[in-house]
Amino acid sequence: MNDLQDWIGRKRTAEDLVTPRLAREYRVTTQDLRGGHDLMPGLHWCLAPEIHPAEELGRDGHPKLGLFQPDPGLPRRMWAGGRIAYHAALAVGDAVTRETEIADIRFKQGRSGRLAFVALDHRYLVAGETRIEERHDIVYRDDPAPGAPRPAPPKAEAWPGAEAVEVSPNSTLLMRYSAATFNGHRIHYDLPYATGVEGYGGLVVHGPLQAIWMQVLATQLLGHLPAEFSYRGLTPLICDRAAAVEAREGAGGLDLRVRDLEADVVTMQAEAR
Repeated sequence: MNDLQDWIGRKRTAEDLVTPRLAREYRVTTQDLRGGHDLMPGLHWCLAPEIHPAEELGRDGHPKLGLFQPDPGLPRRMWAGGRIAYHAALAVGDAVTRETEIADIRFKQGRSGRLAFVALDHRYLVAGETRIEERHDIVYRDDPAPGAPRPAPPKAEAWPGAEAVEVSPNSTLLMRYSAATFNGHRIHYDLPYATGVEGYGGLVVHGPLQAIWMQVLATQLLGHLPAEFSYRGLTPLICDRAAAVEAREGAGGLDLRVRDLEADVVTMQAEAR
């Protein structure tokens, strides 16, 4: 842990352009949830991806740890959650600069073993103006023991009267989102790897894609981009299982969640205002 503390405060800058093609890809991917609005919350996750040659990729398809991300000695990476503050929307033609800083590294002991949490702070700027600020939490964990049962998450509580939109994530959708974000993580397209190495029940729906679903629905219901959006992953959503994106009034805004309809469990939850 002492060695990893040296990583805190490291920074990098990347640039990208919001192209008409990227906007079309985003809108097609989220069209079932849009309700007519033309804003693109979560589009920033498609910008300035890490681009490395094949020899610099790890076993999971992500860039090897130790290049910019620290290596905590745990092989499985998960998009744990985060917080986003929207100051203004991104639009086609925007030249975007992303500033990233490693903000924190922590270890915890979870039900399934040792966990490492890496927090990244991002700022997205257009012509020097901050459009989006974000805290992004990544969790690393060990491989599951062979034959170990997957922990059973609790059943979802009832949300009577909640606004709900059903989604049906399939392998084509996962491939398209991986392509739009240049995300090589094998849990989203390599079934033998996802099930045999990382121990999932099938291909895994991207955490940021689920968070985008909730942001798009929140934008529709609020009538504007949420000033603040915070979210947390709870359990994996597996491909080819029907899910619902749900929202209800909460304290000062909206409570949102993605619910696996087959298992009746919440895979990701959020708050927006």
